[in-house]
Amino acid sequence: MRVSFNKQGLMQTLGATLTKVAPGHVEIALIPTPAVAQQHGFVHAGAVSAIADSAAGYAALSMMAPDHGVLTTEFKINLVAPAIGDRLIARGRVVKAGRTLTLAQSEVFAESGGKEKLVALLTATLMSVAGREGVHD
Repeated sequence: MRVSFNKQGLMQTLGATLTKVAPGHVEIALIPTPAVAQQHGFVHAGAVSAIADSAAGYAALSMMAPDHGVLTTEFKINLVAPAIGDRLIARGRVVKAGRTLTLAQSEVFAESGGKEKLVALLTATLMSVAGREGVHD
């Protein structure tokens, strides 16, 4: 899974890191920098969405066969508070794993002074793709 994550150019560009992996659960962290900020100094919704989508996707991948890859077929995100803090943490989890489609959710928290605040909630449908690289931990 980490090999696959490290191949993602966008995650590298954002400075996101894969911090935890367990069956059906993944955590991705992002240290905010001016490069991912919008005009008011908050982390841009595009960056928040990207780490939330990847956390849901890798959580889904962790439940799929090793010779399968994963693709997001749709997602909905609710941005519930401005994303500002020392670190953002996207926690993805599988809600229902299926043979072809998996439903997953991600919550994104802004961490400041040791406290977490929910800033986004994503729900995604992900598709298992046979014959694609699905590198598992």
